[in-house]
Amino acid sequence: MRQAKKEGTAGLRRRQLARLAEMVAHARAHSPYYRELYRGLPDQVTDPTVLPVTNKVKLMDRFDDWVTDRAVTLKQAEAFAASPDLIGRRFHDKYLLATTSGTTGRRGIFLLDDRNMAVHMALSSRGAPTWLSTGDVMRTVLHGARTALLMATNGHFLGYTGAMRAGEESSWRGKVMRVLSVHTPLPELVEQLNRYRPVVLIGYASVVAMLAGEQEAGRLRINPVLVQPAGESLSAKEFERIATTFQAAIGTVYGATECPFMASSCRQGWLHVNSDWVVLEPVDADHRPTPPGEVSHTVLISNLANRVQPILRYDLGDGILMRPDPCPCGSPLPAIKVRGRAGDIVSFPASDGGQVSVPPLAFGTLVDRTPGIELFQIVQTTPISLRVRLRYSHGADPVQVWPAVRDQIRRLLADYRAEHVSVELAEEPPQQSPGGKYRTIIPLSGDQPVQPQ
Repeated sequence: MRQAKKEGTAGLRRRQLARLAEMVAHARAHSPYYRELYRGLPDQVTDPTVLPVTNKVKLMDRFDDWVTDRAVTLKQAEAFAASPDLIGRRFHDKYLLATTSGTTGRRGIFLLDDRNMAVHMALSSRGAPTWLSTGDVMRTVLHGARTALLMATNGHFLGYTGAMRAGEESSWRGKVMRVLSVHTPLPELVEQLNRYRPVVLIGYASVVAMLAGEQEAGRLRINPVLVQPAGESLSAKEFERIATTFQAAIGTVYGATECPFMASSCRQGWLHVNSDWVVLEPVDADHRPTPPGEVSHTVLISNLANRVQPILRYDLGDGILMRPDPCPCGSPLPAIKVRGRAGDIVSFPASDGGQVSVPPLAFGTLVDRTPGIELFQIVQTTPISLRVRLRYSHGADPVQVWPAVRDQIRRLLADYRAEHVSVELAEEPPQQSPGGKYRTIIPLSGDQPVQPQ
């Protein structure tokens, strides 16, 4: 951060554009997909807006031509991703392989090279000085830096596979980190955290919010120094509630499997873009620039670190707002707020009384690991019923796919003491919102129709 402040906005921009030109040249030279896509463009590209837009569907459809390592194929990657025993291992002895969680409804397979992971590790600590005081750091060290990571653990998801890799390749990290599954029923998760007593709590925002409720109720009794909600959007009020409840510093990062190091938060509640390593372009539905101060329809990202699978002008699907003036915190990095990716928690009456809540990732990762699904949407139609909308992959047999999905969901509900909730297959496919996006989890809500008439 000191280097960023020393360079200022102009210096950061120069470094960003130089890295963009280098990445575009690398993609052209080593990826048949990009060589074809960029035919006719200038030899050197320093303006991202001249590049065509890409997205997950386009890149996955051309996977073998997209990757720059010509020894890698989609068939190999899919076989690797299908094996739980290989989570955290190096694909082709070189790369971290991660799949998307399913919150966008379409699965992707992404490879991250060592350069990408080194940048990720370096930038992950960029926000720490604004989150933690010297006393906070001393408390963290004094208590052994015990870190609880609340993650989806049933697949090659970036957080989990990265933690497994870190634990294997660093004995110290393996000792201080403990991974806890977001699929664990809440009472059991609370019990595990009470035993472990982490000083750092990192996890999906929706799960952290649920744990704050448990802390308020007195069932959870931990004293973390730092709480880091991630992966989903929370309101400023919810962030304040979590910080107050745990009496802890709170910080968050904005990242995705495609680019894990996009931004980190400041004390003013803004996310500061790591613009020396990523290009973020807020755009409207036609991919035209959205002015600062207005919420974009989506955002185009360019990852300037990952060479094995270049991500250039990639439509991520999030709505963001770019701050039009300098942030009071003093950072020269661009400041944004993310309006997309909100976590939709689904709540049910429990079979033994009370209420249980299931985080969206618990549903999303279950369906994601079921072969034969291209797109899915789970809609809560009554307090005790779910309607599942599916779009099947080409060649998939619905007669085999649907029972597998239904049984997975029923087992999950039983784990959460909601086995009485009915699960039915919808006749209609997943539906888009007015903004053109697919919400994969739609809780019961009076302001949104849950079933077509």
